[in-house]
Amino acid sequence: MYIRTISRKNKNGSITRYVQLAHNERNPVTGTPQAKVLYHFGRADELDMEGLKRLAASIHRFIGEPQAPSPSSAQPASVTLLSSRSLGGVWLLDQLWKKLGIGEAITRRLADREYRMPVERAIFAMVANRALAPSSKLAIEDWVDREVVIPDLPAFDVQHGYRAMDFLLTSEESIQREVFHTVADLLNLEVDLLFFDTTSTYFETEEDDEDDFRKTGYSKDHRPDLPQVVIGFAVTREGIPIRCWVWPGNTSDMNVVPQVKKDLIGWKLGRVITVVDRGFSSEDNLRVLQQSGGHYIAGEKMTSGKPTVEAALAHPGRFKTIRDNLEVKEIVVGDGEARKRYVLVRNPEEAKRDAARREAHLEQLRTELARLKELDGEAHTGAHCRLHSHPTYKRYLKTDKRGNLRIDLAAVKAMEHLDGKYLLRTSDDTLSTEDVALGYKQLLQVEAAFRTLKQSLELRPVYHRKEERIRAHVLLCWLALMLIRIAENQTGQTWREIRSLMQTLHLVEYRLDGGKLRQRTELTDEHRAIVSALQIAEPQQIWDISLS
Repeated sequence: MYIRTISRKNKNGSITRYVQLAHNERNPVTGTPQAKVLYHFGRADELDMEGLKRLAASIHRFIGEPQAPSPSSAQPASVTLLSSRSLGGVWLLDQLWKKLGIGEAITRRLADREYRMPVERAIFAMVANRALAPSSKLAIEDWVDREVVIPDLPAFDVQHGYRAMDFLLTSEESIQREVFHTVADLLNLEVDLLFFDTTSTYFETEEDDEDDFRKTGYSKDHRPDLPQVVIGFAVTREGIPIRCWVWPGNTSDMNVVPQVKKDLIGWKLGRVITVVDRGFSSEDNLRVLQQSGGHYIAGEKMTSGKPTVEAALAHPGRFKTIRDNLEVKEIVVGDGEARKRYVLVRNPEEAKRDAARREAHLEQLRTELARLKELDGEAHTGAHCRLHSHPTYKRYLKTDKRGNLRIDLAAVKAMEHLDGKYLLRTSDDTLSTEDVALGYKQLLQVEAAFRTLKQSLELRPVYHRKEERIRAHVLLCWLALMLIRIAENQTGQTWREIRSLMQTLHLVEYRLDGGKLRQRTELTDEHRAIVSALQIAEPQQIWDISLS
């Protein structure tokens, strides 16, 4: 770094000189060095030269290089550390936020609104908080004030945050659409194959009674006693969530497919092959997925007893290896319009694990049955009922003519036939068996998104009670999840690793004899690797200098 002066000629012919702090960078295109201005001191004729001298002396002392004392310096220079706040995590998220055009999409929607508060910055602050240190909206006030540096947001007011959430909800669909198209174009996403699933999240509040939105229902968190909402995500094969939905807590998975299909068709994504798990594979849902020329890949429950499923499982033929530990067999059941195309998938390694788990269960079950014979009276009745209703053991049991429990050898034999296998059904005859198998396997990306939502982003606890605030809260989580997934995909690291590394980059403010200086800490090789992989700019080194 160095101090330089530049001159500008005024209309009256006079020359004005300006003083700047700069350093040289190599142009990535031409390879030639060029000056980058870090700080503008202002006009040379208005500078506090004595203050600059004191600042220079303080910097020399701070870095351990003594400077010859000047006649005007009676006391040695001193350095006082004023604050150190985390910069790296927020900087990374803000650079992605801008690169993906999310801030612009929000700002465009604000064009015809009259807000006196920084709505876009408030929304970003709440999204960054979800990704870095999830907390209540009220706690974000202290987080912004004391712990992190949010560019262009010196302070966060919780009431401004609530107003920003209200705006986000009123523009929900248009913002999601704009963000998706920008992200899809920039990252060249493949959106011909989408994965969809739902999860639920419950409320732990003193007022846990139901309302029109917070309802009790089937809980995927195993808390049917608490009111909840249902959340759905559509995710690309790269694991990036492109859209989210929120429904009342008593909404069945079977009832959301028509809306999801309609909403995605409205985005004109081209050919969309929706991948759904076994919970969505009712005939009515599959018909909806085929409307308007759409297609599906759906998991089938192999123990459903459906005639077509039984016929598919009994169909002869050899498996074809398409990947390590992944074999497929195509099966067509029926003729004409009634024909159904299935793909039976087998993982040999998983088959070995299934067999080992089953043998362990059977060994434990034999021990329990032996103990049962030694009991009588109420003790026998209680143990008999517990064993018969056991979630794991009951599938291996049957009751003989005397009412005693026995291992069902026929059921065990049937399970052996299904080891390491799962059955898929598709309506698209143009998809190869490999695409069908690998497409369904990518449904795990949705499950990974839900895990991130509940673990890294700490979706719970939800502090909001009103429906509109709950919906806005989920939207904030969706935006944070999108940024996280993009960062993970482009760096090849988990968000936990990225966050841990980037949070060590700080912005330090200290007082010198000649004034104050705000400067970031040095970037490590790990920091530069992440910044390079994401193709974002490094944070500036000098943020502010004041001579006072």
